[in-house]
Amino acid sequence: MKALRNIVDKLKPTFSKGGKLSFLESTFDGFETFLFVPNKTTQSGAHVRDCIDMKRTMIVVVLALLPALLFGCYNTGSQVGLEGWTAFFYGLVRILPMIATTYIVGLGIEFTAAQLRGHAINEGFLVSGLLIPLIMPVSTPLWMVALGTAFAVIFGKEVFGGTGMNVFNPAILARAFVFFAYTPQMSGEKVWYSDWTMMGAQVDGVSGATALEQLATNGSMQWSALDAFLGFIPGSFGETSTLAILIGAAVLLFTGIASWKTMVSVFVGGAAMAYLCDLCGVGAIGAQDVAPYMHLLVGGFAFGAVFMATDPVTSAQTSTGKYIVGFMTGAIAIMIREINPAYPEGMMLSILFMNALAPLVDYFVVEANIRRRKNRVKLVK
Repeated sequence: MKALRNIVDKLKPTFSKGGKLSFLESTFDGFETFLFVPNKTTQSGAHVRDCIDMKRTMIVVVLALLPALLFGCYNTGSQVGLEGWTAFFYGLVRILPMIATTYIVGLGIEFTAAQLRGHAINEGFLVSGLLIPLIMPVSTPLWMVALGTAFAVIFGKEVFGGTGMNVFNPAILARAFVFFAYTPQMSGEKVWYSDWTMMGAQVDGVSGATALEQLATNGSMQWSALDAFLGFIPGSFGETSTLAILIGAAVLLFTGIASWKTMVSVFVGGAAMAYLCDLCGVGAIGAQDVAPYMHLLVGGFAFGAVFMATDPVTSAQTSTGKYIVGFMTGAIAIMIREINPAYPEGMMLSILFMNALAPLVDYFVVEANIRRRKNRVKLVK
């Protein structure tokens, strides 16, 4: 590490102000802070710096996503009839081009924007670049992935000022753009397909409805609740295994990266709405003979609750607001599933809707706190 530090120190004057490549200063700074802890210390004021900058926070989230990513590799292969390591490597070969596409397009746009503005590189896309492939079907064409990524970065982040200023979660925004622009490739019976040979194994064409779509249309699915919990069902790449997602949730909560208030509230809100629909016997799934808890195991509910709704930028900032936004996110997601049979998901729209309302919720929470404090002051007088 010392040798690498020396190399970076020798190159730094070239990229600093007055150097030959000073126009790439923000790019060099991005790579330097990615390799080493920023050497900034507090000189005055009340703000204290530590070694956990945004890049390291994002890396923890990436590590939390690895269980869902690795299981998604195996499940993708198993859904087309492969077994063992052949199934895993099949899924890995299918997802790597999608990940590469999102990072090349997304980081390319962010690097360009940083250079044009003369700002430091935003680190938020370290997570978004991995989230986008995980919430899309593995059969999504790469050009659609690239188009959705570009839309999310440009219109979801850069127009608002970059990381920390965006109103909507960029990964969800990318999926929403592709979903509404190219719906057949994102839902229905074209979610899973393949007809090419890998490692000597011929994979026949496969297509079929996801577990959630089967529940909405038939009132049952061909997989058990245990299959849904473990993840051996078709669906978007990283969203199928609730167990893998909960492992990632444990990492986020242990490190303090994500808010347990938001995360738990999403599950509570979703469960409450699911049991209410079941009790009343209404809705596309609530009127069927389907256990309400199945809502939490299928589709993108668990993934959205753990990795999307807890986004510290687009979610609520106040403690009470986190409870409210989390609960409403889960409740609205299930409500959309129940009242709209043509759209059996719901988590995507729910998160986007609550992203827009989160600042309003925080506003009313703060105003309520101010009123309570004023009332206490009056009582003291």
